[in-house]
Amino acid sequence: MKTLALGLAAALALAPLAPAVAADQSATVSFKVPGADKATSTKTTYTCLDQQVEVEYINAGPTSIALLTFKDEFVVAANVLAASGAKYAGDQYIWWAKGKDDATLTNLMTDSQTPVECKAKG
Repeated sequence: MKTLALGLAAALALAPLAPAVAADQSATVSFKVPGADKATSTKTTYTCLDQQVEVEYINAGPTSIALLTFKDEFVVAANVLAASGAKYAGDQYIWWAKGKDDATLTNLMTDSQTPVECKAKG
């Protein structure tokens, strides 16, 4: 069983409509993932319209999460069922990675709930 370690902001982001967490505040949270003997992590930076979104994908056995950082937001999103790609839901956001370089970010609290197209940098 592998233990994952996340910042306290990650746990707070799981709460509905959690307030933004100041960048200089953090703590460590860890949890064990049954059925996982190791955890892997990859980081990618995306451009979504005029904003940069940093994403860390963490996979441990059957558990996959994405840590999204943009503006003053830090969101922990859990992998959810999708017909294609890797779809994650956390707080008021849906992050849907489609292939290596493409993704969409949807804010469910906006009137239009229109996904914003994102491209990996580099």
